[in-house]
Amino acid sequence: MVKHTVLVTGASSGIGMEIAKIFAKNGHNLVLLARGRQALEALALELQTKFKVSAQVLEADLSDPQGPDKVALELTVRNLHIDVLVNNAGFGLMGPHAEIDNQRQADMIQVNVTSLVNLTRLLLPGMINRNTGGVLNVASTAAFQAGPNMAIYYATKAFVLSYTEALHEEVAATKLHVTCLCPGPTNTGFVAAAGMEGVTLFKFGAQSSEVVAKVGFAAFQKNQAIAISGIKNKVLAFIAKLSPRYVTRKITQALNQ
Repeated sequence: MVKHTVLVTGASSGIGMEIAKIFAKNGHNLVLLARGRQALEALALELQTKFKVSAQVLEADLSDPQGPDKVALELTVRNLHIDVLVNNAGFGLMGPHAEIDNQRQADMIQVNVTSLVNLTRLLLPGMINRNTGGVLNVASTAAFQAGPNMAIYYATKAFVLSYTEALHEEVAATKLHVTCLCPGPTNTGFVAAAGMEGVTLFKFGAQSSEVVAKVGFAAFQKNQAIAISGIKNKVLAFIAKLSPRYVTRKITQALNQ
């Protein structure tokens, strides 16, 4: 098996942390990126001790427009070639678009979309030249319909899905794998950060980060363009595709309350 160097954004908790653990368990070296160094260092120590792989910490803020360039520069300084990029960093906010702080919404677009695209653009040419590795983007089942009361978040995830599908086809003639992981409700710190405690959507159950990470890793290994975790989420995504959009947005608005 080829040993890759894998950069995971948003690696300090939740799905990102679990994806990092799975790559480490399979013998790959890690570069762990997030804003909080303490959690990253604890995870790096765990991965190095348990799986005997290299795990480096890279503290960075992807809400900073210069964030991806700073990351790329630091990787160059450390002489690190990234084979696999896992774009997991992201956040959501609940509430009417007209009432949520404008800068926070701009930050969400920066993290969920712009930094994801820029970091991919900076690292993808090296992957293509080496003809190995690929990109695993974490979107959401939110990508399949509009999301009243979380308008920007749903829109960013729709972008990530479309963008990833396009990349998947662009590199089809290479050995690179490009996958979009679309989890449904998941037990992570996302809920509290987005202000979604008690929201109807989560009353129907949520998956663990570990289960979602396993689905994403398996799909990436198979070079599956889209991976939806869980039978229930697959069914709901399929129904969303078949239903009139005015219906899906009404249902989503009811769930986001």
